[in-house]
Amino acid sequence: QVQLAESGGGLVQAGDSLRLSCTASGGTFSTYSIGWFRLAPGKEREFVATIRWSTAYTYYTDSVKGRFTISRDNAKNTVYLQMNSLKAEDTAVYYCAASTSRILPTTRSAYGYWGQGTQVTVSS
Repeated sequence: QVQLAESGGGLVQAGDSLRLSCTASGGTFSTYSIGWFRLAPGKEREFVATIRWSTAYTYYTDSVKGRFTISRDNAKNTVYLQMNSLKAEDTAVYYCAASTSRILPTTRSAYGYWGQGTQVTVSS
């Protein structure tokens, strides 16, 4: 069974950087896309970024383009989300998720496996 575990969250100040990790196990991830979503208080869970494991093709939501970078390490079965120039509005619980979709999926329903989440708090 596919399992995902996030780590790397924390409390930082606006303008700082954080790197989140998502370590995957229990599957052959060459056919998967791994995405990051976030859930802020009072808001719906929103798509942040996704990467196709086999090609490393990526896609981002507009609000993080130029600040966040998603990447993957095949040897470690890990996907990273490097977050730079953090803003208070980036505060949320960040979740990684796995999808078998052949396109770069951006909707929650396309992802069948989810991690438990890691809290990111950005103070202004």
